Amino acid sequence: MNQQETLEVKGIRAMDKTVKDILNNVKYTVDFFQREYRWQRKHIEQLIEDLTDSFLSDYGNDKDHDRREVQDYERYFLGPFVLSQKKDGKSIIDGQQRLTSLTLLLIYLNNLQKGREEKVSISDLIFSEKFGQKSFNLQIPERHDVMEALFKGDEYNNNGKDESIQNLTERYKDIQELFPDELKGEALPYFIDWLIENVALVEILTYSDDNAYKIFETMNDRGLNLTPSEMLKGYIISNLTNGEQKQQVNNIWRNIIFDLKKLSKEEDLEFFKAWLRAKYAETIRPGKKGAANEDFEKIGTRFHQWVRDNKDNLGLKKDEDFFKFVAQKMKFYAEKYEMISKAANNYDQELESIFYINERGLALSIYYPLLMAPIRLDDAQDVIKKKLKLVSKYLETYVVLRAINYKSYSHSAIRYTMYSLVKEVRDKDLGELADILKNRINDMEKSLEGFSNLRLHGQNKRFIKFLLARMTSYIERNSGEPDNFKYYMSKQIQVEHIWADKFEEHLDEFNQRDEFENWRNMIGDLLILEESFNKSFGDLPYKEKRDRYLNQNQNYLAKSLVPGFYSNNPKFIRFIKEKGLPFEPHEHFKKDDIRKRQNLYKKILEQIYSVENFNNIIE
Repeated sequence: MNQQETLEVKGIRAMDKTVKDILNNVKYTVDFFQREYRWQRKHIEQLIEDLTDSFLSDYGNDKDHDRREVQDYERYFLGPFVLSQKKDGKSIIDGQQRLTSLTLLLIYLNNLQKGREEKVSISDLIFSEKFGQKSFNLQIPERHDVMEALFKGDEYNNNGKDESIQNLTERYKDIQELFPDELKGEALPYFIDWLIENVALVEILTYSDDNAYKIFETMNDRGLNLTPSEMLKGYIISNLTNGEQKQQVNNIWRNIIFDLKKLSKEEDLEFFKAWLRAKYAETIRPGKKGAANEDFEKIGTRFHQWVRDNKDNLGLKKDEDFFKFVAQKMKFYAEKYEMISKAANNYDQELESIFYINERGLALSIYYPLLMAPIRLDDAQDVIKKKLKLVSKYLETYVVLRAINYKSYSHSAIRYTMYSLVKEVRDKDLGELADILKNRINDMEKSLEGFSNLRLHGQNKRFIKFLLARMTSYIERNSGEPDNFKYYMSKQIQVEHIWADKFEEHLDEFNQRDEFENWRNMIGDLLILEESFNKSFGDLPYKEKRDRYLNQNQNYLAKSLVPGFYSNNPKFIRFIKEKGLPFEPHEHFKKDDIRKRQNLYKKILEQIYSVENFNNIIE
C-alpha cells in the first residue's frame, strides 16, 4: 500500500499510517488482560538500531541539506497493528508493545530537545490536555504517574510496582543509554522529522472484537507466516537432491531451532545474524549519505536472501556443501551461540566477562559475532573457551575505558570498528588473537586516566554501580571469599555516599555547596551497600557510621575503611601486598581521603583491565 492507501473488506479497514498519523491527538485503550508491557532491553536495542541504520542511510554525515529534504528519505515499515473500534474510542488488540515503545522514545526525544532553539513539536503525539487535565494518548490509568514522571524528566521509584511499571522505567533508561550520540546534535530534528513522518505502520481497524482477535490469531500463527529462518531452511533443502539427506537436514534443523527457542521465542533469528556476520560477512556500509547497505547490514534485515545472493562466497555449490552447511557448521556454531547466551544471562566465573558485557548493555549485534568469529570447527573445547575469554575480556575492557572517558559504545558509535574487528579476528589461533586484541587496547586513545575525574551523575549511576561491584567482587574473590558480583548488581544493593548530604558539616574544607557536591559525587566517596544500611545510617557523620561498615554483612570495600578490618584478615593482607594496592583505614574522611580512595580504585581497575590478563588466559 502507498501512503494513506486504504483497503476495506467487510468491516475491516487497513491503512498505511505514519507515526504522526497514528499518535497525533488520538486516544487508545488497551483491554485489561492485554495491558502488561513486556519488552526487554534487546527489543529496544533492535528498534533503535534499525531506526538509526535506516535514517543514517539517507542522512549519513552530510549536513549540507535542509530538513525539507527529509520528506524524500526512504520510508521505514514497523509492521501492522490491530485495533477494534468501540463506542468510546479505539482499543489496541495487537501492537501495544510497539506503540508503547514508540511513545517512550518520543518522550525521550521530547526531553532531549529541551533548551534547544530548533525543536520539532511532538508533545501532541504523547498526550493532550483539556481543561487543565493531561491525558496520555495511550490511556492506561495505572501507568499515568510513571508516564508523567518520565515526561517531566523526574526520577520515578519503581520499587514494588507491577511488571509493566518496572519495564517502562527500565526501557526508558535503556533508550537513554542506547540512543546514539551522533543523533543528539545537528541531526536530532532531522531524525525526529523522519521518525514521525517517514516511519509507518499498517493500521488494521475492525468494528468488532471478534474480527479483531481473528486477525490477531492469524497474524501470530507461525504456521502461516514463514520466518527468515524457515525460508532459509526451504532454500537449503531445495538444493538437496538426495531424499535421505533432505530428511537428515530437516531433523537436524528442527532440533537446532528447538534448542535455540528455549532461550527465547526469536533466538533462532538472532543466531543466524550472529553466525553469518561472524564467519562470512565481508563488507560494511560506510557512514555517508546515501551509502547502500552491505553484508553486515543486509544480514541484519534479510539474512535468508543474503545467503541466496552469496551462496558462492559461502561455498554452497553442490549437494554436499548444502548438507555440511547445516549438519556440521550450523550445528557447531549454534552450540557455541547457546554457550555464549547462557554465559551472558547466568553468571559463570569461567566466562565472567561475557556476563559483564551483557550487563553493561553492549549491543548483542556487536558482541555475539565478535565472540564467534575466531572459533574454528576444529578447535578443542578448551581452546574455544580461551578464545571466548580473550574476546570478552577485550570487550569488557573496551566498553569500560570508553565509558570512563564519557565515550559512547552504542551500536552506531562503534559498529564500523567492531565489524572490522570481526573480520580481523576471524579464524585466528590463540596467540594471534591475543596479540590483535592487546594491540587494540594499547592503541585506544583513551585510558584509565579519565578515572581521576569520574563522578556520579544522573546518567551513569548503573555504570558506577558496575565499577564498584566489579572492584568489590575482585578484591573479595582474591581474598578467599565467594564471588558476589551478581548480588552486588541486584536491586537490594545501592550506590551510597560515604559523606552524608550535609554541607554544613564540611565548612572547614568548602566555601561553596557546588564544590562540596562535586567532591561528594567523586567515585572515591562511593560504596555499594545494602539499601537497609543507608536508610538506617546514611545520614550519620562518617565518624558515627564508620565502625558499622565492619558489620559481617558488609563487603570488603566498605570494611576496608575501618582500622579493625586489617587486624585479623591474613588472606586480604597478603593479596593487597602482593598486588601493591594502597589500601589503608580512614580514621576521618576528608578531601584528602577521597583522593586516596579515588587513587586506590584506579589501581584496582588497572589490575582488572591490564593487557597482561590476555597473556594469563592463553598460558
